[in-house]
Amino acid sequence: MDRSERAVFTNMCMIYDNNGKVLVQDRKDPEWGGITFPGGHVEKEESFTDAVIREVYEETGLTVFHPQLCGIKQFMQSDGSRYVVLFYKTNKYMGDIVSSEEGDIYWTRLEELKDKKLADGMDRMLQVFLEEDISELYWYKADGLWKNELK
Repeated sequence: MDRSERAVFTNMCMIYDNNGKVLVQDRKDPEWGGITFPGGHVEKEESFTDAVIREVYEETGLTVFHPQLCGIKQFMQSDGSRYVVLFYKTNKYMGDIVSSEEGDIYWTRLEELKDKKLADGMDRMLQVFLEEDISELYWYKADGLWKNELK
């Protein structure tokens, strides 16, 4: 029995300093806009860690070091493929921030995120990034509506 399935792998990285600030991206994408952390797609034959380092650099101008996997988000797409977002975090970085065409990049206090226009689902994703006993955000459709569970 074949247990393989098609999947899309992406990443997101919470970059934080030691003063209570996080680096955020105000995404310009009309389909998924708002405040989120930088990240993007894993390329074919690219390691997950190399992908998050590359994506952070492309979207922020920062080079991150030793990103730590801290959780995942996943859901099934309408074509039957699984969409997986690997969550990383790090406070080890160098460089100067530069915004990209994906969105404006800036530092903000972590506690101020709740007052900003977050990208859809970002409030739930923050729980995975911040709460040690949660490692997964699973989205699924039930009765035609999107629902989610933290695990």
